[in-house]
Amino acid sequence: MKLCIVTHKLKKGDGQGRVNYEVAQEAILRGHQLTLLASEVAPEIEQNSKVNWIKISVDGYPSEFIRNFIFAYKSASWLQKNRSEIDLLKINGAITNVAADVNAVHFVHSSWLRSPVHISRVRRDAYGFYQWLYTALNARWEKQAFQRAKVVVAVSEKVAQELIKIGVPRDRIRVIVNGVDLQEFIPGIASRQKLNLPENVNLGLFAGDIRTPRKNLDSVLQALVKVPDLHLAVVGSTDGSPFPQLAADLGISERVHFLGYRRDIAEIMRAVDLFVFPSRYEACTLVLLEALASGLPVITATATGGAELVTSECGIVLPDSDDVEALAAALSSLASDRTLMQQMGQAARAVAQQHSWSTMAQTYMDLFEELQQHEEHSSHPDLSPSSGSISLPFGTASAN
Repeated sequence: MKLCIVTHKLKKGDGQGRVNYEVAQEAILRGHQLTLLASEVAPEIEQNSKVNWIKISVDGYPSEFIRNFIFAYKSASWLQKNRSEIDLLKINGAITNVAADVNAVHFVHSSWLRSPVHISRVRRDAYGFYQWLYTALNARWEKQAFQRAKVVVAVSEKVAQELIKIGVPRDRIRVIVNGVDLQEFIPGIASRQKLNLPENVNLGLFAGDIRTPRKNLDSVLQALVKVPDLHLAVVGSTDGSPFPQLAADLGISERVHFLGYRRDIAEIMRAVDLFVFPSRYEACTLVLLEALASGLPVITATATGGAELVTSECGIVLPDSDDVEALAAALSSLASDRTLMQQMGQAARAVAQQHSWSTMAQTYMDLFEELQQHEEHSSHPDLSPSSGSISLPFGTASAN
């Protein structure tokens, strides 16, 4: 198969880029020819003889909006000239102007625009207007891209439901949850002293962008007031963040440990007892899977994409991200029962083991190969399907 993936980055350390990195590795392993339209590609993939990297340079442009627009234009220009040489085209959202066979959706901008914590509702200034415009235009372009794709992959059931709301037929949606590195994120014990964290106390963890209210650290801090026997480690840049001051105003600064932006999140997860992340809007967060893989009981909310993975055996899913009383009760129930936390942690690891990066990549490649087989049979109606083949109910939208 001649497979083409269009993505800004294809490397580890980048959410969407990591997904495409793993898919590319699986494609290479299966012997497919791979073309990458990307601005940045990991060296180990770029140097493979089966890979043709078409570099889409966007360096020097002043904003993400303009960089994305230039990327879409340049990638579409290349595809319009070379699309006939490609068997299957995989893209993400509205990243390019050419119709795809598979569009993998990590974020639905129309849903984000309606969120009460969208940046334009929090900041009534030029930056807020810019974010509104950026989201609104992406929502429009995405809807067109989803309608033209043969298959739309949602990274969580939450995203699947959001796609249905904007008119994508359910029978064209596949849910493929993002993966997790089961070797990097693993249960164990790490030195709290080395991490400058308190010893001999119950310790929770919150990780995410703490410069905006979207991740909902404010509710976690308010709930922490009601759980005096629990400390909280917070990973995320404090530059411009209002939450250190909020912790001080609530009188809990001694129990809240702001660690700043960190790259050793896997080690930090081995040093804590539970993970709390009741985000107000999330498509599918990698950090939730990383916590499960680390053997941590998880407290989250239905607004967090991927929350469907958290069973009652391994965590607590709150129906309302802003219910401080329910959040406090959940934190208290775990902090007061170390045996329960240990049992939930074991169940959490078992859930994560079903979602390795390799399992995710294999699922994508199985889908691509099914589509290619279906296309070949459609092109040759005189050939009867082989025994055990799958009849796919996908649309017949073709690429430009």
